[in-house]
Amino acid sequence: MRIYSWNVNGVRAAVKKGFANTVYEDLSEPEIICLQETKAQDDQVLEALEGLKGYNVYSNSAVKKGYSGVAIVSRIPAMDVISGIGIEEHDQEGRVLTAEFEDFYLISVYTPNSQNGLKRLPYRKEWDKAFAEFVAEKEKNKPVIICGDLNVAHERIDIARPDSNYNKSAGFTQDEIDGLDHLLSKGYVDTFRHKHPEKVQYSWWSFRANARAKNIGWRIDYFLASTQILDRVTDAFIRDEVEGSDHCPIGIELS
Repeated sequence: MRIYSWNVNGVRAAVKKGFANTVYEDLSEPEIICLQETKAQDDQVLEALEGLKGYNVYSNSAVKKGYSGVAIVSRIPAMDVISGIGIEEHDQEGRVLTAEFEDFYLISVYTPNSQNGLKRLPYRKEWDKAFAEFVAEKEKNKPVIICGDLNVAHERIDIARPDSNYNKSAGFTQDEIDGLDHLLSKGYVDTFRHKHPEKVQYSWWSFRANARAKNIGWRIDYFLASTQILDRVTDAFIRDEVEGSDHCPIGIELS
């Protein structure tokens, strides 16, 4: 089973850029694709993805139109689908969607950005804690796989310019790193770093200053696997050659 995650920076824009061809050709029709930052309401997500034949589309949109939003596109019908984490303050932004399958839960998540000047960092810290608690509850029932744009570079190896960004830029503050550490401490493993301890590869590049061509990037997209299911993860990869967004697709393969 191959599962992908991709922050598409607008699902309708992605479709206009050839999203369906990317799924069928570049990604070889994976069993499941988790999307973040769909920037569309649920009915608009369904309409945009209606060309993906053989896939079930599940969506969780923000109350605010054209903002945030996550989706799960799966060949395998989900046993159950849960929108949000059960806290109204957080769920208005459409950042979490959980699909239950026979052997595991799969969570597509778009973590809040702390924004310029770190003005949203206090909220981000609250959100990280609430999300970790939600995941822990699900883990009581069956293993959990978390994927998506976590908006944090976990280690220095995960960002092209660590010194100039540390504790200054959203996505590389110690508070955000601590938030991911806290989640990992609950029994989760960063699958890419587990499989590739020393590999430098990024999943997001700024649109500014030709950053992608220069590979001045950040690894802020992840697959985190419960230790209960880690032995089934046979590969973890970043498809940085695939374009169509400021992020690229990432994926895992399950036995």
